Amino acid sequence: MNPKSKLPHLGTTIFTLMSELAAEHGAINLSQGFPDFDCSPDLVHLVSLAMKQGLNHYSPMSGIAELREEISRKQYEIHQANYHPSTEVTVTAGGSEALFSAIAAVVHPGDEVIVFEPAYDLYRPAIELFGGVVRAVRLMAPDFRIDWNEVRSLISHKTRLIVLNNPNNPATVVLDEDDFKELIQIVRNSEIMILSDEVYEHIVFDGRQHFSVSRFPELKERSFLVASFGKLYHITGWKVGYCLAPEILTKEFRKVHQFNVFCVNTPVQYGLAEFLKRKEEYLALPSLFQQKRDFFMDGLAQSGFKAIKPQGSYFLLADYSEISGLNEFDFSKWLTIKHKVAVIPVSAFYANPPEQKLVRFCFAKKEETLEKALEILVKLK
Repeated sequence: MNPKSKLPHLGTTIFTLMSELAAEHGAINLSQGFPDFDCSPDLVHLVSLAMKQGLNHYSPMSGIAELREEISRKQYEIHQANYHPSTEVTVTAGGSEALFSAIAAVVHPGDEVIVFEPAYDLYRPAIELFGGVVRAVRLMAPDFRIDWNEVRSLISHKTRLIVLNNPNNPATVVLDEDDFKELIQIVRNSEIMILSDEVYEHIVFDGRQHFSVSRFPELKERSFLVASFGKLYHITGWKVGYCLAPEILTKEFRKVHQFNVFCVNTPVQYGLAEFLKRKEEYLALPSLFQQKRDFFMDGLAQSGFKAIKPQGSYFLLADYSEISGLNEFDFSKWLTIKHKVAVIPVSAFYANPPEQKLVRFCFAKKEETLEKALEILVKLK
């Protein structure tokens, strides 16, 4: 058989590879981005209650009304952005499905899509799957700032979409207001759309403000905004997220969504609709994860790693050049197999990786997990 692969150069994701390697060798998994601590028992109770009440059948394609209304309320309270619950809010099977469906909805063969690398590894394959052409802006350590003049140089009549990730995974930087002013100037009087991946919106540090694309009317009107309950409530395995977009874009989005997953886990939606009313739960995330960030950074300071201080997300990048001359992938394998700590090579997030020696750690872990990892890492000098 010759299926004529649409993604012939693509293999298994680096996250799967490193997590499998961690499991095989009994390593502490700081590679894949998921917490190793429990979500709120109250949330579990609310989902269980919905199941016991018989709310176990298909939900509406766009999500239950109660959850869409709470999402709409939250976006207005946090970002002063209005989205109509019926026509501009769609509940999705995680952030990944929302990203994929948005790309599928608007990218045509030959369309050009601007992404910023290092980039989350879903963007490029999804774009290419639908015939799009990726135009990458390469961001460099340690600051990973966007050169907006380079972005301008890539704009053409073929530019269909610009993909943002804010806070950025894996670069861990947060866009500021000046970045959005630059973006507004670039897309003004054009048909360019924006896909804004904001799944780490509440995980920002040192008093920084997260600027949502929805906060800027000129951007909101042309943007798909993607968020994730997995990151909000430590429930990555539940795979529930949402997409906010103006009605004209939501109509196109739902054409794909309805034939991709149709609808999302019903009792989980009811549980989330009730739990989302508790603002203190997600407003506490910056403090929770900043404590973990600082604890992990303090420990790494005693090692041969040189950490880049994260501005947001629950990841940390570190330079290992004082420890090894191996390339990033080989170093990550060596660290996982020989020293039992699994990480992700940052080179996996570039199509053409720069010459650097960076790995990504996930610090969304229990303190005892981080302590065990640090006991190993500080010996590597």
